[in-house]
Amino acid sequence: MIQLQRLYLRREERELLKGVDLTINKGEHWAILGRNGSGKTTLLEMMTGYLFPSSGTVEVLGHRYGEVDIREVRKEIGYISQSVIEKLTLRDPVWEIVATGQYAFLRFYQEIDESVRLKALRLLDEAGLRHMAEQPFGTLSQGERKKAILARALMADPKLLIMDEPCAGLDLHEREKLLADLERLKEREITVVYVTHHLEEIIPMFTHVALVHDGQIAIAGPKEEVLSGERLSGIYEWPVEVEWSYGRPWIKAAPGGEQQ
Repeated sequence: MIQLQRLYLRREERELLKGVDLTINKGEHWAILGRNGSGKTTLLEMMTGYLFPSSGTVEVLGHRYGEVDIREVRKEIGYISQSVIEKLTLRDPVWEIVATGQYAFLRFYQEIDESVRLKALRLLDEAGLRHMAEQPFGTLSQGERKKAILARALMADPKLLIMDEPCAGLDLHEREKLLADLERLKEREITVVYVTHHLEEIIPMFTHVALVHDGQIAIAGPKEEVLSGERLSGIYEWPVEVEWSYGRPWIKAAPGGEQQ
């Protein structure tokens, strides 16, 4: 599904990525963790073709970037980020916002096919937002907007869904509702790549984790092998412990950075 080989990204004297290698196979769902500025979002932008490496190769869904029309590849990729939400028109009805995902538009300027409208309504129904279909997008809460954007990302039946901190800014209730929606994605033929700062967002659906540190993949593999207190203490440069509950990892940080 995704193969990143020897990725370097240089900006003047600074190296943002330093030889990243990462392979994501069909049927796997990955969470990517790391400190601020470690390179997590940069990797997502490489995967979606919005950023190109200084050297190295990016292959997504069997296509090598630089040898293919990336606009065609993006039709098979759902992408969720705050930057996408900020580009949408708040006064447009929710169902239209969702329907634009069929064509990767930000807004419609022509008549919308009835089948596309009905598909958008069906996805809103699955998200529990059917009763808000005619409301302006701007009237939705942050949690409702995130659920609507997830529905939008699914409109084109993507093979790959890439999410950059989708739970950012949500309270516990809204976060858990969105995570419950994400958990149901395992019923679809789709591979998920998910960037987060919060360990507890790694729900049972996720099979693999990559830890990013200083522009490199420090370790990547099955989540149970990667998410140890020792490894995370090294990545975050702070002593932590990891406990598993409800099929999810939970982190405890030592107060004042003291070793326990």
